[in-house]
Amino acid sequence: MNRYSFITRVPDKPGSLHKAAEIVARHNANINRIQFDRRIDPFTVFFELSSTEDEYLLILKDLSEIGYLQTSLKPHSFLKIYVYLPHEPGALFEFLNYTTSCRASIAYIDFDDKGLHPDRLTVSVNLDDPSVAERLLGELRSRYRIEVLEYDNSGEHLDDTVFYLRFAQSIRDLTGETSDEILLPLMGDINHIVQELMNLGESPKDVFESILKTGTALRTTSGEGFYADVQKIRVSGEVDLFCFQPPCGGSVYIFSSPEDQVMIDTGYGIYHERVMEMLGAYGLCNAGRLSRIIVTHADADHCGAAGFFPVPVSMHPGTQKIIEKANRAYGSGREDSVLEEVYTTLIGLFSRFTPPKTIELLPLPSGEMTGIFPQINRLNICGLTFTLLEGLGGHQYGQIYLLCEQERLLFTADTIINFDHLTKDRADYSSLAALLVDSVNVDSSIARVERKGIFDLVKAIEKQESEKQRPFLICGGHGPVSSVVDGKLIPFGHIDRYPDLSPAP
Repeated sequence: MNRYSFITRVPDKPGSLHKAAEIVARHNANINRIQFDRRIDPFTVFFELSSTEDEYLLILKDLSEIGYLQTSLKPHSFLKIYVYLPHEPGALFEFLNYTTSCRASIAYIDFDDKGLHPDRLTVSVNLDDPSVAERLLGELRSRYRIEVLEYDNSGEHLDDTVFYLRFAQSIRDLTGETSDEILLPLMGDINHIVQELMNLGESPKDVFESILKTGTALRTTSGEGFYADVQKIRVSGEVDLFCFQPPCGGSVYIFSSPEDQVMIDTGYGIYHERVMEMLGAYGLCNAGRLSRIIVTHADADHCGAAGFFPVPVSMHPGTQKIIEKANRAYGSGREDSVLEEVYTTLIGLFSRFTPPKTIELLPLPSGEMTGIFPQINRLNICGLTFTLLEGLGGHQYGQIYLLCEQERLLFTADTIINFDHLTKDRADYSSLAALLVDSVNVDSSIARVERKGIFDLVKAIEKQESEKQRPFLICGGHGPVSSVVDGKLIPFGHIDRYPDLSPAP
């Protein structure tokens, strides 16, 4: 027995769903999930079932023969017209004969013989075959006086009677993806997370809006909409640390010395072109000076552009597994969560996730500890010695930290984020993910332990005597490089706004 899924589009009349269920039962399949909500879409029903492959194929065949199986998400035609009907018995009935013969779905109809236009009917229809729209118009023109108000074959004017088709069109617009082989299962996955979140008390409207807002934010802030907040910090001798905050997602860090450059996290793939222009403006990553990338964890906003760079990418074995499985919750207690798995797919599609080509796996922990964190190994970055620490799995399995005690630097990935100093747009974007996966941490209780462990570690190091005037710096997964002042994270140094190269707002 295997698990399969499919989408049906059933007539809005009594017994339709019963007929679909009868076909499933006839072929001895067991329904694992079904979802239909008239408030969202009055025709679309999502099924997941267990059966043999032969039984599944027979179910699809029988559903297709009665016109129930949805095999395409191609845009429907939308037609809105005025029709001037004779004011006599049966006039509406005769008009509807034409729409029914063309398999047109009535989306809107309005008529009042006491109104301003007592002989005019306003009607909107959706047609699943765009070629039929011309035939319908021709037949109506031969019988009635009509005025065409809207005629659209692009799918942009679909209404909520075909909600999932309209939603699929929005996904197409955001990603450029037109393949039904990708979009059909994606619609099923999206419906599944809507079902899960509705059971947790979320509004389906909020869920759909959050998905589209996520994709829209990435699209509108790439290309000409791209910007970044930039810090340049002299760390030691001739070694500089750059922190680049893109519009959405994680911060990108680069260490630069006269001999070498090393990147920590890459940002989203969708930003890569503009990021490279930005790095060039700061004299970075040109003439083959970048030697390696270190990825702190597998979320797309931290490693989604790694495949664009022709250099080795160092990561924890758990990070590699998450990338392979395309499930950000792999290795955690939430591994079977549909929210986590579908979000990984969605954000990968929206952000043009491009996995690394050359991976260098970090070793497993050595047995030594730094605070509560297992030590992995030591690593030289531009002449600075870093201790790589293994996270405990609160935010994500395989997340690592990089500690340089000598230069008082700690890269905390997404365990520590300076939320108080994120811009409103960045904070709003981060909140979208929190809604779609319920929590961005795969284990919030462990994440709290890790967060405390990080601050305890900083306090312990700060107590040690140091001749350095610069405070201990926290390089979080999002937001600016910050120091800890009276228990709060305060941005360190000067912050510029690229491409204007003016002070950041």
